[in-house]
Amino acid sequence: MRLWPASLFGRTAAVLGLAFLAFQIAALALVAFTILKPMALRSADDLAALMVLSAQTWAELPPETRPAFERELAQHHHLLIQNADTPLATRADNFLNSHYIEAALTRRTGQDIVLKAGAPGWAWAEMRMGGHDIRIGFERDRYGVQSPLAAVGLVSLGALLTWITALIVVRRISRTLARLASAAGEVGQGQMPQPLPESGATELARLSRAFNRMANEVQALLANRTTLLAGISHDLRTPIARMRLALAMLPQEADPQLMRQIEHDLEEMNRLIGGFLELSRGLQAEPPSRVDFNALLTALADDAGRSGGQIEWRPGAVCVAEVGAQSLQRVLSNLIENALRYGENRPVTLACRCSERLIEIDILDRGSGIPSDQLEAVFQPFYRLESSRSKATGGSGLGLAIAQQLAQANHWQLSLLPRDGGGLIARLEITVNR
Repeated sequence: MRLWPASLFGRTAAVLGLAFLAFQIAALALVAFTILKPMALRSADDLAALMVLSAQTWAELPPETRPAFERELAQHHHLLIQNADTPLATRADNFLNSHYIEAALTRRTGQDIVLKAGAPGWAWAEMRMGGHDIRIGFERDRYGVQSPLAAVGLVSLGALLTWITALIVVRRISRTLARLASAAGEVGQGQMPQPLPESGATELARLSRAFNRMANEVQALLANRTTLLAGISHDLRTPIARMRLALAMLPQEADPQLMRQIEHDLEEMNRLIGGFLELSRGLQAEPPSRVDFNALLTALADDAGRSGGQIEWRPGAVCVAEVGAQSLQRVLSNLIENALRYGENRPVTLACRCSERLIEIDILDRGSGIPSDQLEAVFQPFYRLESSRSKATGGSGLGLAIAQQLAQANHWQLSLLPRDGGGLIARLEITVNR
C-alpha cells in the first residue's frame, strides 16, 4: 500500500493537510495553556469560594432562616445546599474543571474534598462546617468553557476553508499540467492534439501558448519529413525501373552470377524504398471495425506457412473486438516476419489471450534474442544490432519502427520481452471497449 501519493495534487494536498494539522495542534495547545487553563482555574476557584462561603453562612444561620437562604442560593447562584446526613457513595464522573474544583475546595477547606454524583447533571461536595456535615451541589454544565471552545472551532473552520481553497487552486493547476502531459504524449506519437486553452494565470497561459506553437511546429516538421521521404522514394523508383529494363536487355553471354547479384541488389533497393514509403504515409489511428482475432491470426499463420515459415497456432475462445483492422494486420505481419527471419529456422508460436477489456497477442521465437539494454532501441528507424540476430540475413531496420508507430497511433502497447529458454516474445496489448 502506497502511503505517500504520487500525483502533484495528492502530494500538495497531503503537504497542506499536514501543515494545517500542525498549525491546529499548535493553536489548540496555545489556546489551552494561555486561555482555557487559566479560565478553568479561575472559574474553579470562584466556585469553590462561593461554595465554602455559602456553607459557612448556612451553618451560622438559625435553623428557621436556612430555607430562605437555600431558596436565595438556588435562584441566584444555582447552588443547592442541605444537610449531609448520609454521605454519597458514588464519585462524580470526571468533567471539565472537576479536578480543579476539587483542588480549590480542598485548599480552601483544608479537607479532602471529592465531588460526588447525585441527581443527573449535578455534582456535590461534602464538607464539615460549624459542626455540621453539609452537602452543596452545582450544575455541571454551568462550568464549561464554551466560549474558548467556540473560538477553537472558529479557528479550525477557518483553517479547513483555507485548506479547501488551496486544494481548489492546486487542482486547477494540476489539471492544466495533466492536459499538457496528455497533449505532449499525443505529439510524441505524431498526432496533433486539441489546442490547449490559453487562459487562466499568466504563467499557465504562456505555457499553453508556447506548447500550442511547439505542437504546430512539430506537425509542420513531420509533414515536411513525410513529403521529403515520399518524394525521394518515388523518384528512386524510376531509375530502378530503368536499371531493371537495362538488365533484362543485356546479351545472353553476360555473367549470370553478376546479373543475379544486380537483380538482388535492385530488389533490396526496391524493398527499402517500400519501407520508406510506408514510413512516410504519416501513420495515423485507423477507424475501428469489427475484427475476429482468431480468424486474422489463422490467415496470417497460413500466409506465413505458404511462404515456407513454420507457425504454431491454435485458435482459442471466441475473441472479437472493434479495432483498426488494417493497422493490426500490418503490425502482426511485421512481427511475424521478424520472428521468422531471426528465429533461426525454428517454429514461431502465436498466442492470443482475450479478456473483457484487454487482448494480448504474443509472437514467440527461439532465436538468439536481443540484449536487454537494446530492447527499446530496436524500435528506432534503421537501428540494427551490432551483431545481427541472424548471420545469414538481416532486415532494413524499418519493420519494428513501423509496427511501433502504428501501435502508438492506435493507442496499443507493443513491447519485446526475453523468452524463458531463449528467444524473444513480441507482445501487443490492445485495450478495447466492447
